[in-house]
Amino acid sequence: MTVVLHSPTPADEIGLADASNWQTVCELDDLEPEWGEAVLVDGEQVALYRLWDDSVCAVSNQDPATGSFVMARGIVGSRAGRPTIASPLHKQVYDLHSGMCLTHPGLTVPVVDARVAGGAVQVRLRRAA
Repeated sequence: MTVVLHSPTPADEIGLADASNWQTVCELDDLEPEWGEAVLVDGEQVALYRLWDDSVCAVSNQDPATGSFVMARGIVGSRAGRPTIASPLHKQVYDLHSGMCLTHPGLTVPVVDARVAGGAVQVRLRRAA
């Protein structure tokens, strides 16, 4: 399943007080645990992951090592209790919270803010100031 966001659901429609650029992309039940999905948010491809504890993590869908848009097809895992994603191409392993590559120093994948609110999965892009 690839989820494409055409228009964000306003936060006030789902009862959220903090609407600061959060966009609803799907329902939590639309995602399978430990599996990635690609979403399009404001023209940017985002790889979205539902973890076993029903939390969500998101990073850029673009593989930092190759430039290919494939991170949603990576292998979800963990290291020292932190969730990770291994690139499907060359298997570099990235921390889903920091974006740091654990196997090849110097590589990072941009992290996207993600949360579950009222059963809805929301993301917020981090824009350079």
